[in-house]
Amino acid sequence: MRFLYIAPRYHTNQMDIMKGLTEHGHEVCFISHYAAMIEDYSYVTPVVLGYSRLYQILDYLYVNVIHRKKPEAIVFKIQHGFPPVRKLKKLIYAFCPDVVILRERSVYSMAAYLICKKKGYPCILYNQSPLWSEPLKTDIAHRIVARMSPKMRMTPVMGVKREGTSIKEHDYFVPFVAEPRKAPGERTYFADDTVHILCIGKYEPRKHHMMLLQAVKELSDKAVGTQSRTGGVSSGARIHVTLIGEATMQFQKENCAQLKKYVADCHMEEMVTIKTNVPRREMEAEYLAADLYVIPSTREMASVSQLEAMSYSLPVICSDTNGTACYVEDGVTGYQFQDNSQKDLSEKLSMMLSDRERMKEMGAAGYRRLSEKYSYETYYGTIRAMLDKMQAENLY
Repeated sequence: MRFLYIAPRYHTNQMDIMKGLTEHGHEVCFISHYAAMIEDYSYVTPVVLGYSRLYQILDYLYVNVIHRKKPEAIVFKIQHGFPPVRKLKKLIYAFCPDVVILRERSVYSMAAYLICKKKGYPCILYNQSPLWSEPLKTDIAHRIVARMSPKMRMTPVMGVKREGTSIKEHDYFVPFVAEPRKAPGERTYFADDTVHILCIGKYEPRKHHMMLLQAVKELSDKAVGTQSRTGGVSSGARIHVTLIGEATMQFQKENCAQLKKYVADCHMEEMVTIKTNVPRREMEAEYLAADLYVIPSTREMASVSQLEAMSYSLPVICSDTNGTACYVEDGVTGYQFQDNSQKDLSEKLSMMLSDRERMKEMGAAGYRRLSEKYSYETYYGTIRAMLDKMQAENLY
C-alpha cells in the first residue's frame, strides 16, 4: 500500500510506525509543514513543504510583532497555517495514495482533505483527543470544520469512560508503536548500587523537570537523615537523575539554565546530569543506563517515551492526566501520580525506590505489555479495519 502522512512535523513518535511500514514493503510519503532540529530519518525522509508565502508573512507579523513577548505564539501556525496549495496538490496526485493520514483538524489538513476528496483518496483524521470524548460542538464554525475533515478518526489516547463521554461511531483507538528492544534478561540494573532515573522532555516549565529535582532532593535529604539517626545505610538512598531535553528556543535555554542553577545551589552536581539536544541514535545507551523512567509533565496530550522506556524493560512513573497514561498500568508496569502534585510524585518515587526487585518486576511486565499491545501489527490491522469500514459505508 501507499501511505501518505501530512502533519506539522515528522515526530519521533512515528519512528517505529515508519519502520514497520517500510520493512513490510509499503511505500510511505510524509509531507510536513516544517522540520524540527532533532529528527531521525532512518526510515522515511519527509518532504518539508512549508507554508504559502502569504501565510509566512502573516506568521512573521503574528510571532515577531503582535505577540513577540509570548514564546507560545510559535505554535499558532500548527492550527492556522495554510499550505502552498498547488505544490501540495502536485505532491498528492503524483504519489496517488491508498490511504491518507491527516494530523489535526487544521487549515492545512482541511486543504489537503479537499484535494484528496476530489480524487477519492481515503482519508483518516489523526489527533490526540481522547477516544472516550464528549459530544462534538454543533455551532456553525465546528460544523464547517467537521464537514471539511475526514469522517474517520484515530487516536492513541484512550481517555476515561465517565458520564457525558462516549466513543463515536467512526472513532478508533490506534496506539503508538514501539518495538521491543531489550528484554529484562538482556540488560543490567542498578550500576554502582545506584537507582538511575531518566527523564526526557523539552526544557519547558510544563515538563516539570524542576518538580522532579525537588522531589528527588526531598527523598535524598530524608535518606541522609535516616542514615544519620541509625548509623547505617538507608535502602535505596543512592539516586542519580539524568535529564535529557531539547533546548533550541531561547525560552528553553533559559529554563535549562534555571535547572542547572538549582542543581548547583543545592549541591546536587554528583546526583544530577543535565543533557541537551541528544541525537536519537545515542538514546539507546541512555535507556540502558537507566533503572526507572519518569514523566513528570502536565498538560501532556500524549507521549510515546513511556513505551520506549518499556521497550528497554524499565518501570515508568507518569502523571494521571498524561493522555497516554493508560499505557502505564498502575501498580503493574509503574505508577501514576496526581498531576502537578510534588507530594504525590515523591510518594510514588519512594514506593518505587523502596523495593528494587519490584522495580525489575515492573520493568519486565512493561516489556511484556509492549510486545502484546503496542506492536506494528496492531497499528496496521486497525488501519485496515478502518479502510474496510470506509469502503463498506462509502465514508470518503
